[in-house]
Amino acid sequence: MGKIAVIGGGPAGMMAAISAAEAGQEVHLFEKNEKLGKKLFITGKGRCNITNASDLEEIQKNIITNPKFMFSALYTMTNEDVIYMLNEAGVRTKVERGNRVFPVSDHSSDVIAGLTRLLKQKGVRIHLNEEVKDICWDEETKQITGILLGKGEVLKFPKVIVATGGYSYPVTGSTGDGYRFAKETGHRVTEILPALVPLVAKEEDVKELQGLALKNIRADFYVDGKKTCSDFGEMLFTHFGVSGPVILSASSLLTDKIRQGKQVILEIDLKPALDEKTLDERIQRDFKEFIRRDFCNSLDNLLPKSLIPVVIARCGIDEHKKAGEVTKEERKRLGAIIKHFKLTIVATRGFKEAIITKGGIHVKDVNPGSMESKKIKGLFFAGEVLDVDALTGGYNLQIAWSTGRLAGFSATE
Repeated sequence: MGKIAVIGGGPAGMMAAISAAEAGQEVHLFEKNEKLGKKLFITGKGRCNITNASDLEEIQKNIITNPKFMFSALYTMTNEDVIYMLNEAGVRTKVERGNRVFPVSDHSSDVIAGLTRLLKQKGVRIHLNEEVKDICWDEETKQITGILLGKGEVLKFPKVIVATGGYSYPVTGSTGDGYRFAKETGHRVTEILPALVPLVAKEEDVKELQGLALKNIRADFYVDGKKTCSDFGEMLFTHFGVSGPVILSASSLLTDKIRQGKQVILEIDLKPALDEKTLDERIQRDFKEFIRRDFCNSLDNLLPKSLIPVVIARCGIDEHKKAGEVTKEERKRLGAIIKHFKLTIVATRGFKEAIITKGGIHVKDVNPGSMESKKIKGLFFAGEVLDVDALTGGYNLQIAWSTGRLAGFSATE
């Protein structure tokens, strides 16, 4: 029986351990926290967006960084395989808008409990509160020999799977250990950036909108004047800028551009269902209804309350002017602000607020058919530690499950 060490008790690590143990190996799972799946517990706002029910081609399209690298892994463990495995472990699932898959209970703790049951059934030896300080290898043969624990003890293992996560949500234990292990064993690590992260806006008036959630808006992002991405859905104003689903997804496509100092403009269409002509007709109807009201009191049916003073300030119309006296030109300005509410994006928030990490171990140093290192024999990588990331919708967890499964199987060969 071979011995395999898995470092990291997140989704990729748990899946790697389950997969290796299925092949009859003696598997030891090392987690530095007091429990498994600490980051998994908070994903999807605590509901755990397990995967996405779209076909594999669609899943690959939603992987932004190195999608081709994921081909073998995705076919080793498909989204259907993930759902089947969790169902067999007693976790019932459901599919929601955007093909997002959640546990029926809406509790991520049920997913962790299901995976823990599988680990125990397969005989995986779980070591909690056990930090791995280093990886040991023979410099002549370039072969893994074991691991060094935090307390100074060296344990012998001919195979080691690194599934330590990235830098996002460091309170859950994601402190970049895997990047250090990779560098020390001669692997390249690309620039590490926060991804699926809220964005910081330059404009001061966003502070007045803090806490305002908008549904059914369209968000268009322009980089140096060129439209880069576009989405429809929900967003949230914060004290520093913007967040919410459409913002988080776009952030992964914009992080590099923002870091490079390019001009990034967010244009929000507050009424995407209405074209400019229809919107103008709607405004005219409201003005007719509230003909004797001040302009500032005539927009209640059109816009959320906290948004009205900001829109009025931006369109430059006297707020105490009677609605019936607003000119056609002023009305057009109002319509333009509603259809093109602009914000200048100047930064992203940090790793503490990022859902995932962009960047990681260079995929050219890892065999995509096995997740084994091309530098050190017996060393495997899985999950967020790799330079692979995707949009929101369950795709990042699918990357973790698939790479964990492939690493676990490959380590048994």
